Amino acid sequence: MEKTIKLDLGCGPRKREGFIGVDAMKFDGVDVVADLRKPWKWKTGTVDDVHCSHFLEHLTGAERIPFFNELHRVLKKGAKATIIVPSWTSERAYGDPTHQWPPVCGFAFYYLNEAWRKVNAPHVGYTCDFDFIGGNSLAHPWGLKTQEAQGFAQTHYLNVAQDMHVTLTKR
Repeated sequence: MEKTIKLDLGCGPRKREGFIGVDAMKFDGVDVVADLRKPWKWKTGTVDDVHCSHFLEHLTGAERIPFFNELHRVLKKGAKATIIVPSWTSERAYGDPTHQWPPVCGFAFYYLNEAWRKVNAPHVGYTCDFDFIGGNSLAHPWGLKTQEAQGFAQTHYLNVAQDMHVTLTKR
């Protein structure tokens, strides 16, 4: 029987239960010390699931391209990756001086889909192909408001959307 591989990328000291903890630093719980800006050690099409919370924003815009290409390479077809980053409309995206420019925004995930790139952005260096869905976690009390009020607040006010949660599925 084939072993299931689930990676928690950039896990820091809070590795997700049941996952292999991967980080550039050797914290408690880190199983693999690796620089995710370089080629990854996992074989093509061998990873079943990825969780990546509050790591992507520490990569520069240019470093994110090979990150997503490697993510696509190691995932099995149909496998999912959960990406969580601070919303670009939140001070959380800018408060940590180790966060890189530009902040991650929802539109960035369109570039991960090959069909979209062919029509809209054939010049970029992506080789990955993902479908994606996502949304924002909202600051209190906005999660208790109507959907219309939530949408208005996210469009017009800062610090309403705290984190963006995106699920990528390898095509």
